[in-house]
Formats: sequence, structure tokens, C-alpha cells
Amino acid sequence: MTELVYQKDSYVKEIEAKVVNIDGNRLILDRTIFHPYSGGISNDIGEIVTNNIKYRVVSVKFDEKRDVIHILDKEFKGNIGETVRLILDWNRRYRLMRLHTAAHIISAIMYKNYNALITGGHIDPDRAKDDFSIKKMDRKIFEDTIIKANRIVKKNIEVNIRFLPREEAFKIPGIIKLASKMPPNIKILRVVEIPGIDIQADGGPHVKNTGEIGEIVLLKVENKGKNKKRIYYTVKP
Repeated sequence: MTELVYQKDSYVKEIEAKVVNIDGNRLILDRTIFHPYSGGISNDIGEIVTNNIKYRVVSVKFDEKRDVIHILDKEFKGNIGETVRLILDWNRRYRLMRLHTAAHIISAIMYKNYNALITGGHIDPDRAKDDFSIKKMDRKIFEDTIIKANRIVKKNIEVNIRFLPREEAFKIPGIIKLASKMPPNIKILRVVEIPGIDIQADGGPHVKNTGEIGEIVLLKVENKGKNKKRIYYTVKP
């Protein structure tokens, strides 16, 4: 299984790794800083460099074994076992990190105040959207939530990451805020905590401090049907 370096340190921008498998333009490495598309978060992009040849990483995803497949812009000409250098598109990643941590704050407020679970969502670098299981469509609910979220952001709270056995993690109240999706069936879960605000089982990259999020901006709200009241938001550049 690919070592997910970004889960321990989301700020690593470059790293060396060894090639484990090659299938045309699809590459598996022993470790990676590239976050695959998962959990509703867009995948990272960047470059892989070896023997003075640059390959653009255009997509990243998990396979059925939870190895990470790096999809390149062209066929990989290297060999299994050789060392390559991974270079992350940091500006894109950092936007995703800021929006992802913002999403946790928003979902925590919705869960606490309205007992609402997340029924869908997606995070792109430019904006995020989340669906919540509330019956009534009321824009003021989301306006108030964004105001409260920005107050939390300004408190500069440290974001903590730890790894717990699955059974132990599931004992934490509110650890799962997704209405219909459980974490992958792995023995050790990564737990992301914003002390006093939120705690969730989560595998994606986050900022270290809520202050890094900046200002969260409400873009629009939509009624997508039963238990699908949608909010679109972004963070200021």
C-alpha cells in the first residue's frame, strides 16, 4: 500500500519516491505527496521528474488495493525501482486545504445547531459545495453558519491530527458526519480535530491553524430536494 505522506504532513511540497509499478502513463510509487480524488476532494496535480524528463501529473486516484495511481500526461519511460522526484502544485493544494478545513467547521456548526449530516459535497480549488440533511430551505441558516464559521476561523485554533484504531475512533461522538458513507475499511483511522469545534475521521489534507483559512465567503444556496439543502462557498485569495 502506498505510504500517504500528505496525511502526516500536508505541507510537504517535494519528495523522492521509488517506482513500484508502471502501466503506460500510470505510475504507482512506494510513497506520495499527491492526494488522490477521494472524500469529495479534487485530486492534486503537479510533476514527476526523473532522468531530466518531466511528466505532468494530470490525475491521481486510489485503486482497489488502496495504492495510489498517478496518471501522467505521457507514457513513463523509466524503470521499476528507480527514484523519482514528486513536485506538488502547491497553490492548488493550499486552496484545497483551506477549503477542506473550512468545510469541517461549517459541517460542525450545522451538526451542532441543526443536527444536520452531510449528504453530498465536493471541493475544487475555486469553491466548495455541501449538501445537508435539513428539511426546511432557509438561506438565513447558511448565512448565520458562515458568520459563525468566520468567527471560529479568527480564533486561530490549531488543527490536530492523530491516528486511532478503528474501534476506538468510532467511540467518539460525532466522528462521522456523512449521512451515508463510512470511512474505508482500514484498521487505523486518521482523526482530524479542531479542539472545541469539530472532530472527524478524515483522510484529506488540512491547514495547521484555522487562521490560515482566511475569510469564508457564501456564494449561493440551493434546494436540491429532500435532505439536500446545498451551500456553495469559497475562501478569499
